[in-house]
Amino acid sequence: MPSRLLTLATAVSGAAAAFQGFNYGSTFTDGRPKSQTDFENEFKTAAGLEGTNGGFTSARLYTMVQGGTGSDPISAIPAAIKTKTSLLLGLWASAGQASFNNELSALKKTIDSYCGQLDGLVAGISVGSEDLYRISPIGQAASPDPGASPTQLVNYIKEVRNTLKGSCLEKTPIGHVDTWTAYVNETNKPVIDAIDFIGMDAYPYYENTKPNGLENAVKLFQAAIDNTKSTSGGKPIWITETGWPTSGPKDGSAVPGLDAAQTFWREVGCPMFGVTNVWWFTFQDGAPTVPSPAFGVIGSTLTTKPLYDLSCDGYKNKPSTSQPVSSKTSAQSQDPPATSQTQKPTTSVPVVSQPTTQSTTQETEAPGNTTQGQSTAAPVTTLSTGTGGGGVVSTINGGTTFIPPGTSTGTGSQPTVPPNAGSKLNAFAGVAAGVVMAVAAL
Repeated sequence: MPSRLLTLATAVSGAAAAFQGFNYGSTFTDGRPKSQTDFENEFKTAAGLEGTNGGFTSARLYTMVQGGTGSDPISAIPAAIKTKTSLLLGLWASAGQASFNNELSALKKTIDSYCGQLDGLVAGISVGSEDLYRISPIGQAASPDPGASPTQLVNYIKEVRNTLKGSCLEKTPIGHVDTWTAYVNETNKPVIDAIDFIGMDAYPYYENTKPNGLENAVKLFQAAIDNTKSTSGGKPIWITETGWPTSGPKDGSAVPGLDAAQTFWREVGCPMFGVTNVWWFTFQDGAPTVPSPAFGVIGSTLTTKPLYDLSCDGYKNKPSTSQPVSSKTSAQSQDPPATSQTQKPTTSVPVVSQPTTQSTTQETEAPGNTTQGQSTAAPVTTLSTGTGGGGVVSTINGGTTFIPPGTSTGTGSQPTVPPNAGSKLNAFAGVAAGVVMAVAAL
């Protein structure tokens, strides 16, 4: 099975070499914004992880804005320049236009301040993270952020392209990150049409409406890639989040643990590393406190000694190394297509109904049992997700949601970005069987 993943990874990558790294949050779990020194220490530690041969030298970010400021660039950028860490930059898009304007301002300031130092260090720019999930009706009930509709995201992408014109980042690939289930929802196709790469988040651990034990993890991950690829229009697929928890609650048949996390790393990660762009979830998802479930390859203290063996000996065919391909794709020379929006959000936390004539994928991050996968093409299934540690449970639009520790829930212009993820409790299990079968048949 690992060789099958390797073959597919090569097919969806579209690059001779690849970026390889982890996801990094902007704050600690107690809410403190990370400083440049904090990011430098994290990046250096990740690059020195035992068993990885110094291969994890890229970082995916969720926001351009430094915590505690209006629109100053995140301190991860000068930290990356100093440590020669490549970046998948991210603009938070689930907090409305005022917040996104701050993201654009931080992007402009980044260009003005650092353009001469970023050569070869920017893998791409992601406009948003799981916003299409949040805009679904169940996502609306489960998330403290309003999400963003396809129309909003396309407009945001246009704004980013305009911001980059004439700068050192003009040719940087622009994409979007979302749950793989969002990409198979045809309502969201305008976003795929507008981007250069597809950032896919997929967690077999959470697919609890299926047999999701570790023995089926490779198969479920493979299905996520296959289904995403079927709707990608030939655009490259980057793996922006995946992983298996080292601790936490059982979810369906999936059981967290160090041995399980190591097996997932070897059988899912190793065949892709160096072949396609991968940002693993995650380097350190809890400091000073560790959440539940916990996905970090290290614990709450920075150390180059991982919680489990990260070597890939015998689990991949080592590809030849070369510089990552960062050339402009054909999609970048075209303006994103215009798209209509069925129901335009009118409030800061809108309730958006999907058209009843389309098969829609709906997900939730809410703890407990939640209606899942409502679609005119398939029966409703149910989803159960675990909660993280150290956060609070809040009622949003009549539903409940777990708010990660350190997350702002204000309604101002500051982005409400979770400390170490866009949303860890992704509901990948809820794609109804009829929708998956229909997409797989394309």
